Amino acid sequence: MAKQIWLNLPVKDIKQSKKFFSKLGFSFNEQHDTEYSTCLLVGENNFVIMLFEETMFQEFIKNSIADTQLNSEVLISIDAESWEEVDAIAQRVEEAGGTVFSKPALSQGWMYGCGFADLDGHRWGVLYMDFSKLS
Repeated sequence: MAKQIWLNLPVKDIKQSKKFFSKLGFSFNEQHDTEYSTCLLVGENNFVIMLFEETMFQEFIKNSIADTQLNSEVLISIDAESWEEVDAIAQRVEEAGGTVFSKPALSQGWMYGCGFADLDGHRWGVLYMDFSKLS
């Protein structure tokens, strides 16, 4: 069975994408970087999201890349430690050139989150979950 799972995403400009995610506070495993790809690390377990420039990504998928302005291919969700962290990430997204498509808000009385699109239109959810308020 598989030892690891990682996510691969197409990007238009690897340098701009790396700069964007750096501004959000993400780290990278630069040992896996190439001229056309970078290895984004997410969370305590360093979940790998490989970012590939579109031409390289196209070689792997053997079909067309989704137009993220018209469609969503995936929603990548990450957890936050507090309401304040959700708010801070939303602010950093806007400062870094991303789009907050769902402003930070409370949902169902126990989840506080926001949604944003990165420079290439991939959609991300940031969520703080207060399970003590779950009914």
